[in-house]
Amino acid sequence: MADKTTTSTLGAFSDQLADVVASAGRWIVTVAARPRQTATGILWKTENEVIVVTADHVVEREDDIKVVLPDGKEVKAQLIGRDPGTDLAALRLPADALGADAPTAEAGANLRPGNLVLAIGRPGKDGPRVSFGAVSAIEGPRRSWHGGEIEGVIFADVTLYPGFSGGPLVDLSGKLVGLNSSHLTRQNSSAIPQVTLDRVAKTLLTHGRVRRGYLGIGTQQVPLPEALAQKAGLTQETALLVVNVEAGSPAEQGGLMLGDLVVLVADQPIIDVDSLRAQLTSDKLGQTLPVRIIRGGEPQNLTITLGERQ
Repeated sequence: MADKTTTSTLGAFSDQLADVVASAGRWIVTVAARPRQTATGILWKTENEVIVVTADHVVEREDDIKVVLPDGKEVKAQLIGRDPGTDLAALRLPADALGADAPTAEAGANLRPGNLVLAIGRPGKDGPRVSFGAVSAIEGPRRSWHGGEIEGVIFADVTLYPGFSGGPLVDLSGKLVGLNSSHLTRQNSSAIPQVTLDRVAKTLLTHGRVRRGYLGIGTQQVPLPEALAQKAGLTQETALLVVNVEAGSPAEQGGLMLGDLVVLVADQPIIDVDSLRAQLTSDKLGQTLPVRIIRGGEPQNLTITLGERQ
């Protein structure tokens, strides 16, 4: 049998977890933006207003969106913007929906594998629901399978029950460390770190979407023969082979052709798709980028004006 000290310690820890859920529940809402299944959202304070952030994949309609606040009040919400790449969407509440002192999510400290966390959802009117576990891994920076840039995907041993997507992953102090999503990766349980959430939410408020660079090519990573690398003054071992060029694209207009080997963009080595995407950032939209290729065994220099992916 457990001694009294152990029982008391476990009881205190159990009460701490319940207090965390109750505290976080003050800024967790229900989002009704798809048939049959509601989801969860987070009250997030920006510079000028409090908005709701949630998972993009749970917003299946862009009008007639309803949000149920922590006090049970139901209000209509307006879609501010969405980013399928990071599975994030932002919603605007009516100006009088919240009081001036309404609780909002606070950012927690950086996580490490092994930290204990709670996934909290509010898929209905019965109050918060929770699952509990440990952070198993943090991977990144990386890109999602939809192409979104994420500072570090959080994988935790928590269960995302139906309706949990869009809700928070919180630490033991009740602060937000991530936004849960069952669609962010090919694993069922993962979370977007709060630093990504903050960056994307600000972008959605400004532009309604996340702007991404676009060349209009399909590529395949291939080995770069040492002789060709030396001829081009390079040390890298791989490059990208152009296997498709879209008609009318920035790549076609800049002179890229099937069979070209892309080795440098903006003077940075291109060794795989991720290294190419890293050069196609929104701050370079409309700029002319120097592109070094190898065509027919001979190095050549092109210039391509970076377009915007629609």
